[in-house]
Amino acid sequence: MARVTIRIDDALYERLQRRARKVGVSVAELLRPAIDQAADPRSGYVYTTQDEILSCVLQTLSIVAASVRRRSPETLEQGMADAKALLEAKGLLGPEQQP
Repeated sequence: MARVTIRIDDALYERLQRRARKVGVSVAELLRPAIDQAADPRSGYVYTTQDEILSCVLQTLSIVAASVRRRSPETLEQGMADAKALLEAKGLLGPEQQP
């Protein structure tokens, strides 16, 4: 098996390590799918599909949040707190966003 070496800053490596630990894989295992997709000439830009899905999800959630805010600000506040806790548990919040 070939080996690839890249240099990244320490903060990025620490974030990769945290994310890999959260999902129970090594940093190499975490990165292999992205590298594989980047090498596939049929896939285009690596993040296109994920960005499009994320965009649709964010638009939908914005509409739902606006509706909930109008009906029950307390429910929206609790939902946002619950969402933040879930994102934190999955390692999807940066250090500056964590409590």
